[in-house]
Amino acid sequence: MPTKRDYYEVLGIARDATDEEIKEAFRRLAFKYHPDHNRDGEAEERFKEVNEAYEVLSDPDKRVAYDHFGHGGGEGLFGRGFEGFDFGGFGDIFDAFFGGAATATRQAPQRGADLGYNITITLEEAAFGCEKEINISRTENCSLCQGTGCKPGSQPSRCPNCNGTGQVRRVHQSIFGRFTSTTTCNQCHGEGRIITEPCPRCRGTGKEKCRRNILVKIPAGVNDGSQIRLVGEGEAGARGGSSGNLYVILSIKKHKFFTRDDDDILYELPVNFAQAALGAEIEVPTLDGNVKLKLPAGSQTGRAFRLKGKGVPHLHRGGRGDQLVTLRVVTPDSLTKKQRQLFQELASSLSPTKRPPRKA
Repeated sequence: MPTKRDYYEVLGIARDATDEEIKEAFRRLAFKYHPDHNRDGEAEERFKEVNEAYEVLSDPDKRVAYDHFGHGGGEGLFGRGFEGFDFGGFGDIFDAFFGGAATATRQAPQRGADLGYNITITLEEAAFGCEKEINISRTENCSLCQGTGCKPGSQPSRCPNCNGTGQVRRVHQSIFGRFTSTTTCNQCHGEGRIITEPCPRCRGTGKEKCRRNILVKIPAGVNDGSQIRLVGEGEAGARGGSSGNLYVILSIKKHKFFTRDDDDILYELPVNFAQAALGAEIEVPTLDGNVKLKLPAGSQTGRAFRLKGKGVPHLHRGGRGDQLVTLRVVTPDSLTKKQRQLFQELASSLSPTKRPPRKA
C-alpha cells in the first residue's frame, strides 16, 4: 500500500496554519483538481487526496489526533485510525462550496430538426429554372391530438413530484452549512405535467411519421451543389417549438455536348477541311436552340467564337453569360476513291508547310 503524504504538504500549508488558511488552500486545490475541470489522469486521485486532508485538518479534534499520531489517527482517542476513513460525499461539498450545484429550468420550446433532399436536374432546367415535386418523410404533430400527446378530450395533469415547475429543489447539509440545489424533475423530465391518458394514435408522443408532396421552385441560374431552403418544411418542433427547415441540394446531369464554366457555356464545333479552308455558315446548338455562325475562310483548330448572351442566366440578377464556340477541324478517317483523288490533286498544288525552326 503506497505511503500517504503529509496532509499539510498535500494542502501546501504550514503546520500552524489557521482555519481560514486551511479553507483557502482547500478551495484552491479542490477547484484545480476537480474532475470536471481537470481531465488529467492523476487529477481524480489528487482531488481525493486534497479532500481527505481537508476533512481531517478542518476538524479540530481530528487535527489534534493527526498532529500527535500522524496517519495512525489516534486509535486510543477514536478507536480507529485515518487509514480507510470514508471520505465520500465531497462532490456535494465541492458543488456547494463553489456554487456549482446544477440549476434546472423548465424545458423550453425546441425547434425541429432540419431535413435534406437531393434532386438531379438537367443543365437546361438549371439555366432557366423549373418546378419539381418531391415526396419526403418527416415527423409532424399528431393529427389526432394536435401534438399534445393526450387522448382527445383529456388534459395532462400537474406533476405531483415538482408541482408543475419541472424542477426539484434539494437541501444538502455540509460542513459549510445548508445548501440548496435545483435539478430537473426525474418524473416529468422537466415538462411539469404528466400525460395520464395518452393519445391512441401517437401513444403520448404528440408526433407521427408522415409522407408529404412538396413543390420546389428552382430559380434560373442555379449551379451544381446549390441549396434551396424551404422554411418550416422540416421535422416538427417540441413543446410548441417551430418546425425545422428542408434543404434541397441540387445536382446537374452531365450534358451530351455542352460544358458549363460558371455562367458561360462551352461548346466544341467539329468542321471539315473544306469548311475550315473556304469558310461556311454553320448551325450551332445553344440553350435557346440553333443559331447560325459564320465561319471565316482559313479558320484553324482552336479558334474560338463568342456568342453573347447565350450562356446561363445570372442567379438573382439580370443578364446572362456567353457561349464560347471552339473549332475542331476533323480529319476524315476514310475516303472514297474520288475524294482521295481530289485530295491528291490538292496536295500537289499546295506548297509544303514550313516547319518552325528547331530550338538549339
